[in-house]
Amino acid sequence: MKALVLLSGGVDSSTCLGLAVKEYGAENVTALAIYYGQKHSRELEAAKKVAGYYNVPLKELDLALIFADSDCSLLKGSEEDIPAETYADQLKKTGGAPVSTYVPFRNGLFLSSAASIALSNGCGIIYYGAHSDDAAGNAYPDCSDSFNKAMNEAVYIGSGKQLKIEAPFVISTKAEVVKTGLELGVPYELTWSCYEGGDRPCGVCGTCRDRAEAFRLNGAEDPALKGV
Repeated sequence: MKALVLLSGGVDSSTCLGLAVKEYGAENVTALAIYYGQKHSRELEAAKKVAGYYNVPLKELDLALIFADSDCSLLKGSEEDIPAETYADQLKKTGGAPVSTYVPFRNGLFLSSAASIALSNGCGIIYYGAHSDDAAGNAYPDCSDSFNKAMNEAVYIGSGKQLKIEAPFVISTKAEVVKTGLELGVPYELTWSCYEGGDRPCGVCGTCRDRAEAFRLNGAEDPALKGV
């Protein structure tokens, strides 16, 4: 079995890569990093470092044009500021609609693209790092368990029953993701989660807050923050 792992360079996808390498061996794993027009390149740089750590090939794909009309605050074309608050606080303002950092149907597009690449490279499974905290309250609906099941069925049928999707953390919290990663020895010091592209994490965007809390709940220091 060969596996393709969607690798953003963050905590969740890097933990997925660690799991896939443990399960199938580095020689049977390929990583896929996708540029979608985000305001900075820090996460893509992190993806290269994590793939290098695991000694797996990294494919890169540019899908920015598809999101060119979006006003998502993560994208270069948007004049919106990235919210400096928790997802829960953001959802209070959206009335339950996805948050401003939701990229329109991003995971659906990523998984569809990954399916084509996986089939062309003899892979039978795609890993991606959706988890329940991101899906909570409809912040990122394409991280939900129901979405994952629907996409998995579509990919399985559409591939002639050759390919499946594995979202190992889709019903887990981010703290549980970090717990697994710490046990696996995932190189979190190489990862990048912050939505801002500065020299150091901003500490206040939704993903920075979630990451910090996940490490705190595990009684661990985030190695990416050592010396910061």
